[in-house]
Amino acid sequence: MAPLDRPAARIDVKLLEMLVCPVTKTALAYDEARQELVSRAARLAYPIRDGIPIMLPDEARPLAED
Repeated sequence: MAPLDRPAARIDVKLLEMLVCPVTKTALAYDEARQELVSRAARLAYPIRDGIPIMLPDEARPLAED
């Protein structure tokens, strides 16, 4: 049986307003396409899995240098 393609979960706007980067304590940007919360200050992207932000620095993806 093939897995069902599910649309990307949307994060609640009020939750996004409350969350900050655990490293820098700065605001996060929501990347809907990648399902990540991005900390530009820390240059990290925190994954969102099943609609739940994973706010652990060890789980974050380093952002590439621009």
